[in-house]
Amino acid sequence: MTEAAPKSLWRVRDFRRYAGADAISKLGSEVSLVALPLTAALTLHASPFQVGLLTAAEMVAFLLVGLPAGAWVDRMRRRPVLVAADVVRMLALLSIPAAAVLGVLGLPQMYAVALVTGLCTVFFDVAHQSYLPSIVGREDLARGHGTLAANQSLAQLAGPGIGGWLVQALTAPVAVVADALSYAGSALLLLGVRADEKPGGRDVRGGGRLWPEIAEGLSFVAGQPVLRRVAAVGALMMLSFGLWSATVPLYLVREVGTSPGTYGTLLSAGAVGGVAGAWLAPRIAARLGTGRAMYAAAWAATVCTAPLALTAAGPRLLILPVALAASGVATTVFSVAQGAYRQSICPPHLLGRLSATMRFLMWGPMPLGGLLAGTLGQLAGVRVAFWAACGVYTLAHLPVLLAPRIRQVS
Repeated sequence: MTEAAPKSLWRVRDFRRYAGADAISKLGSEVSLVALPLTAALTLHASPFQVGLLTAAEMVAFLLVGLPAGAWVDRMRRRPVLVAADVVRMLALLSIPAAAVLGVLGLPQMYAVALVTGLCTVFFDVAHQSYLPSIVGREDLARGHGTLAANQSLAQLAGPGIGGWLVQALTAPVAVVADALSYAGSALLLLGVRADEKPGGRDVRGGGRLWPEIAEGLSFVAGQPVLRRVAAVGALMMLSFGLWSATVPLYLVREVGTSPGTYGTLLSAGAVGGVAGAWLAPRIAARLGTGRAMYAAAWAATVCTAPLALTAAGPRLLILPVALAASGVATTVFSVAQGAYRQSICPPHLLGRLSATMRFLMWGPMPLGGLLAGTLGQLAGVRVAFWAACGVYTLAHLPVLLAPRIRQVS
């Protein structure tokens, strides 16, 4: 007897709203990923170190509140946290074009906006990951994560190109409006989600147990060898992303000489592989098993990212989108497999703390990457900082490749 095909998640009303909000928000964030550093570099004529500092300011919240955010989120319902984070990020970003129109925009305001949006992003990401099992159930986590990965890849495909051409046509500060509007749309969709979810931790008013609850999340990750390896991969990936975010805009626009529109298009072209990877990931995980899927994806990502450092003007500029597209398939498969694995083994009351702990361990190095990129760019040149970003990116999956037993994970 033929087994019935699983019901499409898009037929679930709450999931449509949840995933739709995710897609809109990520599209706007990808626009800002282009618009914010170009605002600093082109409008405010920032130095490499100042651009690196902007990247660090946006990501430092993962170090400052990454761990307690998980304990706090586990004490609350997730939807109000998501909506509040969207609204605050929208208002913070709208202050940039407003200040630009008034002629008072400066780097201190850019740093302040980066700090505020980064803080909100920490809480949003922790609550967002923890909310998914309440919407789809654990048996559909791989498909749910595959959809979120597809959203990310589609946003990376369209967002940078839109951002680059908006910067070229309207100036960088005005392009930030697109991200602000995306947060408004995300908040409206999330307000319509009605999934029944209960906070897993104690009432905030109980107080006194925050650090023991944080320690419980850390202890859970420390006791899982696979999660430790995944966290190490994530830390190296985010270190490279910090380097990348602060370096690539300067390298491509100032050193190579691409226009903002071409710069955005190059990054968008590189996301094609992510779309394919999101579609393939649940199928590969089902066929190979979670462990083998992670291990194979880690090998593929290492091979595909190696040519990135050869990117230069002329025909070699095509190396960037081709290498990013190829590696996008592998890194997306890895991301979906590890996301489904860690949520499948985690008790429900620890989901927020697991997400926060993994985010803290994986994303914490990102502001350090921004500072390192700014320092290298200032002292040794933007090209050297670009090579460093490519090198760390290529070596990021070594912790998994050096642990062949991960292939035995089911």
